[in-house]
Amino acid sequence: MAAGAGMPAPSAWAWHTTALLTSGDTQGATGSLGHWSARCRPRPGEPLYGWRACFGRSTLSVMATESHEFEVSTRGDNHVVNISDEVAEAVDSGRIRDGIVAVFVIGSTAGITTTEFEPGLVKRDLEAAFEGIAPKDGRYLHEETWHDDNGHSHVRASLLGPSLALPLSDGAMPLGTWQQIILIDFDTRPRSRRIVVQVVGD
Repeated sequence: MAAGAGMPAPSAWAWHTTALLTSGDTQGATGSLGHWSARCRPRPGEPLYGWRACFGRSTLSVMATESHEFEVSTRGDNHVVNISDEVAEAVDSGRIRDGIVAVFVIGSTAGITTTEFEPGLVKRDLEAAFEGIAPKDGRYLHEETWHDDNGHSHVRASLLGPSLALPLSDGAMPLGTWQQIILIDFDTRPRSRRIVVQVVGD
């Protein structure tokens, strides 16, 4: 139904949804934009997470977002760090139980992925693979431009990527038994890395 046919404009919908979420009203609401229908009215004292604000014949989904951060100290030089527990703790500290978890490392010389965290992969195989793709002693215009030594670090991090998206179901990320979330720091010196964990869902 178009906004001119008795329904509010999209911006008004967004404002009203925000107002409902921030007001703390869990009894339902009435106003110029519509009302809670009986089928999607939360119970007294229940949070709005996961409930749908219903106006007339249209249904507006109410999604929540939570952000968390933690830091990891690394040695650099292809240091692989298992951050599975830290990510799980960040997710557990929030209220969202179902949705998507995004894990992001701040910086352009590190990346995040999953692997089996075992000595062969962590101490040799991954480093050997990246050395074959972007060798440390290769020629990098980045180093000629900035007179530093981490051109290969930027290339490796660009190929791996700085983030990872994971499903969240009933408060758990369905990782395999031999699948861990890892940070790889490709820089040529020790670093302190900030990891952002953002959860979207209900």
